Amino acid sequence: MKILLVGATGLVGSHVLRQLLDDPRCQAVIAPTRRPLALADVRLLNPVVDFAQLPESADWWAVDAVICALGTTLKQAGSREAFAEVDHQYPLRVARLARSHGASTFVLNSAKGADPQSRFFYNRVKGALEQDLRGLGYPSLTLVRPGLIGGQRAEHRRGERLASAVLRALRPVLPRSWRINPAENIAASMVEAAMNPKTGVRSVEADQLV
Repeated sequence: MKILLVGATGLVGSHVLRQLLDDPRCQAVIAPTRRPLALADVRLLNPVVDFAQLPESADWWAVDAVICALGTTLKQAGSREAFAEVDHQYPLRVARLARSHGASTFVLNSAKGADPQSRFFYNRVKGALEQDLRGLGYPSLTLVRPGLIGGQRAEHRRGERLASAVLRALRPVLPRSWRINPAENIAASMVEAAMNPKTGVRSVEADQLV
């Protein structure tokens, strides 16, 4: 299969990229990024793009499946508007373009509690994206909804590290849905959803990613 991966430089996306390149079912990976990847592989195409102005007629949109691990934080984005652009508008634009070129499967790294009616802005943006993706007509749409993601990020997220320490200490008494979700587990779930697509809309919840 030919897979389009967006968000390849992030924690989950980098695991997805490595797993795809290790998977014999994967014929090619197209991973558009803002800066070139420090990785070379004969099956990897890495177009450098501006996600605000994506090339609509590029040949590499013609793929079997899309895996979306794009995402940022409010602090990194600098404003609610900028956060919504990265976490809602960019993924939706990618999904529309890939669908118009024939992609039949879309896999999204969303979030636990995603709900367009949520009181929390982060969950509301994630829920709005899920809702909009449902309207694009993908024969197979998988929404992966992790809780706190475990793994070594390139950037320092103090609050996330404190929460991880607390959850690790409480792990024996926590229900599965509140445990840390390792990035490699999330990536594995996304890769399998792309490689072995199921018809319809399905979700993978946090307790399935422990």
